[in-house]
Amino acid sequence: MGQDNIIGLSREDLANYFQSIDTPNFRVQQVWNWLYHHGVTSFDRMVNIPAPVRQKLEDSFIIARPTVAVAQTSNDGTQKWLLRFADGEEAEAVHIPEVDRGTLCVSSQVGCTLTCKFCHTGTQKLVRNLTSSEIVGQMMVARDVFGEWPSPVGMRHVSNIVMMGMGEPLYNYDNVAKALMIIVDNQGISLSRRRITLSTSGVVPMMQRCGEELGVNLAVSLHAVRNDVRDILVPLNKKYPIEELLDACRAYPRANNARRITFEYVMLKGVNDSPADAKELVRLIKGIPAKINLIPFNPWPGSDFECSTPQTISNFSDIVFRAGYSSPVRTPRGRDILAACGQLKSESIKVSKSKLLKSQPTEPLPQSLDAA
Repeated sequence: MGQDNIIGLSREDLANYFQSIDTPNFRVQQVWNWLYHHGVTSFDRMVNIPAPVRQKLEDSFIIARPTVAVAQTSNDGTQKWLLRFADGEEAEAVHIPEVDRGTLCVSSQVGCTLTCKFCHTGTQKLVRNLTSSEIVGQMMVARDVFGEWPSPVGMRHVSNIVMMGMGEPLYNYDNVAKALMIIVDNQGISLSRRRITLSTSGVVPMMQRCGEELGVNLAVSLHAVRNDVRDILVPLNKKYPIEELLDACRAYPRANNARRITFEYVMLKGVNDSPADAKELVRLIKGIPAKINLIPFNPWPGSDFECSTPQTISNFSDIVFRAGYSSPVRTPRGRDILAACGQLKSESIKVSKSKLLKSQPTEPLPQSLDAA
């Protein structure tokens, strides 16, 4: 073994490889098409590539997906896959079927950099960042499950992606960006940027870059309207408080009425769900093209929170809606298999900081891991 996985390499990476073996650059497009349009798992399937070149590819690379360690299906049709990577670490991905779309919730880390109090994933310390190969691989596993090769032109089972799985995407920006650029490439998987949403808890310095370079939709995990409350629910707020976060939202490239920023707001009984909270939320987001996703809290083992009552959530939504903002209440999906928002958690164990540094010598450690 020992070969690199060709999945997750950029076009530039492939061009450099073919240059190194003195092979014409047009082979990049051919290989790319086989990998990401046809979804092949063997170089032998690349019939328009000369046999000597296929052999060189075989000697240099593998074509690998994450392994599905556990597959679960909810009574509402939601599917959750515990995916095992080459080093044995694991993360979860979730497919949510709807009438007009199929949304894949993708993870960016094993564990999470952050420790949001209402989130099951936040109880699992960061093990490591996922590579671009492992992020793209989640999409390819889903395509394998639904038999969506070659890439369909019309209705797809996997028509949308949300970077809302395990981890904070903007603390693994380079790998996430590389993976998403592969996914949107129109000669392969060809998913529109408008169908990709990246969710962040508020890594303010990276938000502008994300908008400029990726141009995907932005979702912000807000969950509170006062810094003292958000400091507890989303500890990253101590570093980037609400005022700085909302300024970054106002400056987010391409945000407009057609592509509004989504503010995610989990409804926690007696914590952030009062009419006063709703009115303050409206005041805070004034001037931002936005919609508010109200998320009934999804319980998980050991949680200290309760979900707001249906009437409380309805009252909160009405206040926001009357102020001119869309405020849908998200229907919980996959609760029975712990696949709903905030419930994902793998069984991976935290590695030591020294081991992480050795395995990722060029990857800067986020502050929260440095202090762990």
